[in-house]
Amino acid sequence: MISQVFYRKWRPQTLADVVGQQTITQTLLNALTTGRISHAYLFCGPRGTGKTSTARILAKAVNCQHNGRGEPCNTCAMCQAITEGRALDVIEIDAASNTSVEDIRVLREKVNYAPNQARYKVYIIDEVHMLSNNAANALLKTLEEPPAHVIFILATTEVHKILATIMSRCQRFDFHRHGQANITAELSRVCNGEGINMDAEAMRLVARSATGSMRDALNLLEQLTTYYGSEIGLRQVQATLGISGDQRVKELAGHIVNGNLPAGLRTINNVNNDGMDLRQFNRELVEYLRSLLLAKTNAGDSIDSTVDEIAEMKALANKTTLAQIVRATRLFGQLGQRFDNYSTLPLELALVDSMLETGEKLPVDETTGFTTAVDAAKTGLAPAAITAGSQQPQPRNLTGNQLKKPGPDRPNTLAGTPMEVASEIEKLRLNWKLVIKHAPAELQKTPAAAILRSAPVRPISLENDIVCLAFDSKIFKEKIETLENLRVTERIIGAFLGRSCQVRCILEENHLVKEALKIGAQITSVEEK
Repeated sequence: MISQVFYRKWRPQTLADVVGQQTITQTLLNALTTGRISHAYLFCGPRGTGKTSTARILAKAVNCQHNGRGEPCNTCAMCQAITEGRALDVIEIDAASNTSVEDIRVLREKVNYAPNQARYKVYIIDEVHMLSNNAANALLKTLEEPPAHVIFILATTEVHKILATIMSRCQRFDFHRHGQANITAELSRVCNGEGINMDAEAMRLVARSATGSMRDALNLLEQLTTYYGSEIGLRQVQATLGISGDQRVKELAGHIVNGNLPAGLRTINNVNNDGMDLRQFNRELVEYLRSLLLAKTNAGDSIDSTVDEIAEMKALANKTTLAQIVRATRLFGQLGQRFDNYSTLPLELALVDSMLETGEKLPVDETTGFTTAVDAAKTGLAPAAITAGSQQPQPRNLTGNQLKKPGPDRPNTLAGTPMEVASEIEKLRLNWKLVIKHAPAELQKTPAAAILRSAPVRPISLENDIVCLAFDSKIFKEKIETLENLRVTERIIGAFLGRSCQVRCILEENHLVKEALKIGAQITSVEEK
C-alpha cells in the first residue's frame, strides 16, 4: 500500500473535523440541514487553512447517499469515491495550469451534462485568481445561470485579484490563519496517531514556524520524522529549521538597547565569520525585538517563552524607550529576504540607523570610552573640554539655510556665529554632518548615505577636486569603496561643493584616541594585547 503524506492522511473528513474555522463550518452545516445550498461558493484565505478540504467535505455532504442533509457519512460508495479522488462528478481544476479562455470554454460545455452517478456535479477550482481576464469573464457567464445540478466552489489565496462581478455571484467565506494553539493540538493528535514522541517545546516551535498554515506544520512534522524517527526534541526542530538558538541574538539586542555600536558591529561580523545564515539570524533577531516590544508594552503574556526569559526581556526593555524598540524592530524587519546571505552590510546599516537616528543617545566605543560627539568637539561646535566618562557635548542644531555658501550679502558664518573659514576643506569639515543630512533627496536613502551619516569618518583634504576621507573603521571604509557607494558619496559631496569631485579613502584607526587627547582627555590605563 502506498503511504500518504501526513497532511493528506490526516485531512479532515467532516465539517466537525475542520480545525479553527467554526463559523464557516457551522454556516455550511446549517445550509446543508435546511437544504439551502448555493450554486457557487468562494473560499478565500491563506494557504493551509482548510479551503480545499472544506470544499471536498461539502462535495461529499451534498452527494452523500445516506444523508445529503448534514455531515457526510464517509461510508457510502459516493463518499468513499470522493475521499479517494475517483468520483467522476467531483472535478478539481488547478486554475494556475488551466488559465486560458479555451479551458473555461471546455468547462462550460461539460457543465451542461448531467452527473454520472452523483446528485450534484461539483467543480472545485483552486487558485481561481490565476485565470486570465478572458477566462474569468467566460467563467462569469457560467456562474450567472448555472444548471441546477452544478455547484461551483472557487478557492483562492489572493481574493483581491478576483473580479468583483464573480465575487458578487458567490457566497464568500474567509478562512483565517490557524492559531498556534490549534496547530499544536492538531500536531499532538497526529503524533498520537503515528506513534511519535515529540516534546512540548518542539511542538510549539513547529506550530510557530508554520505561520498559521496547518499543512506546513504537518509537512514539517513529516520531514522531522523522516530524518530523526519517532523521537523528536527541540534541538532537532531547531536544526531542521536552521534556527541557531544562538545567544548572540540576545547579545545584539542588548547592544541595540544600550546604544553600543562598536560591540554591535563586532557581533554581526562574528556571526558572519562563523558561517551562520544571516537571513535566519535576522529573523530570530526580529522575533526577539518583537518580544521586547511586547514586554515593553506590558503584553508579556503574549510572548511564547519561559517565565525567566520573559523577565529577562522586561529588564532589557526597561532600559530603553518604546520608540527605540519600535524603530529597531521596523528597520530589521524591513530587511526580509532583500539581502544576500553573504553580505553583512544590510544588518550593519540597520544597526547604525536604529541607534543614531533616534536622537536619544550616541554609541560609546568600548576601546576609547568616548562617543562620536568627539568629532563634534573637534570642530569647535561643542565644549572644548571632555574627559573619558564625562557627559556627551551637545552641538547646536544647524538649519539648511546656515549651510549656504558665503556671498556678497552673506558672510562666512555658521549657526549665526562669525567664523574664520580658510578653505573649502574647512567648510566641508565643519559642516560634514549637515552635508549628508541635506544631500539631494534621491540620495538620502542610499546605503552610502547611511554609512556616511553614521560611520566615524571625516574629510581631511581637498586638492584638485579630490576629497580625501579618513575612516576609523576598516569595515566602513571598505563599504564606501565599493563602486556604487563611492559614486553616491562623490555626488553628495559634489552637491555641497557645487561641482563634481572624486573621493579617496584612507584608514586612521587611532583617530578617536588622538582627538580625545587633543581636547583634554587622559589615558588612565592601557591593556596589553
